[in-house]
Amino acid sequence: PAFRCFQREFLLGYLPALAADWLQGPLLFQLLQSRGFLRSQIAALYSCGFASNVAFGLVSGVFVDRLGRKKSCVLSSVLCSVSCLLQLSRDFLALAASRVLAALGTSLLFSAFESWYIHEHLERHDFPAEWIPDTFSRVALWNSGLAVAAGLVAQLVAEGLALGPVAPFLVAMPFLVLSGIFAGINWDENYGKSRACGKACGEGLRGLLSDPRALLLGLAQALVETILLIFAFLWTPILEPHGIPLGIAFSGFTAASAAGSALFRRAVTGQLQLQPL
Repeated sequence: PAFRCFQREFLLGYLPALAADWLQGPLLFQLLQSRGFLRSQIAALYSCGFASNVAFGLVSGVFVDRLGRKKSCVLSSVLCSVSCLLQLSRDFLALAASRVLAALGTSLLFSAFESWYIHEHLERHDFPAEWIPDTFSRVALWNSGLAVAAGLVAQLVAEGLALGPVAPFLVAMPFLVLSGIFAGINWDENYGKSRACGKACGEGLRGLLSDPRALLLGLAQALVETILLIFAFLWTPILEPHGIPLGIAFSGFTAASAAGSALFRRAVTGQLQLQPL
């Protein structure tokens, strides 16, 4: 019972932030296009976000450990909320700032929350390490459902609120506020080991170079992520001229992704007993 209570407390803080993140995806390109920007300008705005994510990703672990993981979770909600608010602007620099803030907030979202949970699970509550996968399997299940629902909700609010493609960003803000307030009030603070940024990056690089399998895995994943980022930019201008509702299409993509993950797990653990290379 104590573990279930702790797990529920984590999910109540984490899942609203994930829902808000998914809501910002389906109509972003359409929103920027409605502001009158050329495709090259939209590509530059996307690149601002991608580059910021890469740059901050190198130091986010050290930053989270020093600032405090609970504070980092709250900061993630604040940064993403400001980013959503800036989407109301038609100024190019304001929208570029929005993409940078969204990248920083998202980087914290996918590092601080899980780091906080693992530390609390093992150090403060002393629960068995074997119970950690149960929590993250629940997160994965909820995350898939939230992704599918986000496309449908984005489409509905964009049409129903008469605000157009900016509506999902405004709807995302209450979820971010809820996540930040819940974590700030109900979670305890914890910190990681204080390390110099250069030392941490050096250790990571040495780890990659010392194990060829880790290097190959990293390169393969980098190529896959590159393809996904290109797809994230291209799918809207390809489908929109055909009159396909973008939110519905987004839900279809995320549902197919969830189905693929489920099939993979079944293939690895089921009768087929397939093993990753």
